[in-house]
Amino acid sequence: MTGTRIAALGHYQPAKVLTNGDLAALVDTSDEWISSRVGIRTRHMAGPDEPVDELAAHAAGKALAAAGLGPADIDLVLVATSTAIDRSPNTAARVAARLGMGSPATMDLNVVCAGFTHALATADHAIRAGGARRALVIGADKMTEVTDWTDRTTCVLVGDGAGAAVVEAVAEGEEPCIGPVLWGSVPEMGNAVRIEGTPPRFAQEGQSVYRWATQRLPALARQACERSGLAPEDLAGVVLHQANLRIIEPLAAKIGAVNAVVARDVIESGNTSAASIPLALAKLVERGELPSGAPTLLFGFGGNLSYAGQVVRVP
Repeated sequence: MTGTRIAALGHYQPAKVLTNGDLAALVDTSDEWISSRVGIRTRHMAGPDEPVDELAAHAAGKALAAAGLGPADIDLVLVATSTAIDRSPNTAARVAARLGMGSPATMDLNVVCAGFTHALATADHAIRAGGARRALVIGADKMTEVTDWTDRTTCVLVGDGAGAAVVEAVAEGEEPCIGPVLWGSVPEMGNAVRIEGTPPRFAQEGQSVYRWATQRLPALARQACERSGLAPEDLAGVVLHQANLRIIEPLAAKIGAVNAVVARDVIESGNTSAASIPLALAKLVERGELPSGAPTLLFGFGGNLSYAGQVVRVP
C-alpha cells in the first residue's frame, strides 16, 4: 500500500451567466434579498444541449492537460453527480467515451453535495489497495435542470459546473498528500435535501440543514484534521461545500482555521452540488491563492444527509 496525491486539477462552467437581476425578472426576489441571505451574486447555466457528462468531460480534459497526461493514462473514472438523467450508460462511461479512453473502470457516485469528497476517498482507497494506478475524480452537476423556477427559495441558489482531479500514487518514500477521510451520514435527516419526483426537482429544508451545519459540522471538520495529524490552525486553505456564504464564513471560524484562505466561490457560482468543492479548489490553485503543497481541508455535506472530508496537499 502507498499514499496518493492530487496531480492536477481542472474546472469548467458554461458560458451563460445568470445574475440576481435576471432572477428578479422570473420570481419575486431581488439582488439585495439574495445577496443578504445566501451571498450569491451570479451563477452559470448550461443549455439544453449541454448534458452533465459534457460539463464533466471539459473539466476532466483540463485536469489531464494540467497533469501532462493522456486519456490512456487513466484506469479509473469516478464521477460524483446527482443530476444525470439517464441510468445507463452512467456519466463516467460517457466521459470516458468523450475523452477517447481505453478500458478504465467507470463508476458514478450519487452522494449529492458530498459526492466529490466521497469519490476522492474512494479513488485514494482503490490506488492504495492496488485496484487502480491512476484515477480521474470528477464532481459535476447540472442543478438548473432539476430546479423549480417558480420557487424563489431554491431557484436563487443553484448553478451548473464541473471540477476534476487526477489522483495518483506518490513516489516511494514520499508522504501521502491525501489524508484519511472522515465520512458518515445522518439518516434521520435524509429528507432534508432532496432531488426526487417525475420530473425530478430539487427541494430542501434549509433551516434544518443550516442548523446542522453550523452546530455539528465544526467538530467533524476538526476530526478530519486530526486524522491527518494537523491542527486547524495549520491549514492553509479551507474549501467547504459552497452552499451558502452565511454557512461557509462562520464555519471556517468555528473550525479554528485562523490562517487559512477560505473558498467563497459560491458568490459567483452558486450551489453547484458535487461540483462545488473541486470547482472552488481548482480556481484557488489557478489564481495562486493556494501554493503547491498547501494543506487544505475539503469538506462536503448535504443530501442524504451525508458528509465527507479530508485534508489534501494541493498540486
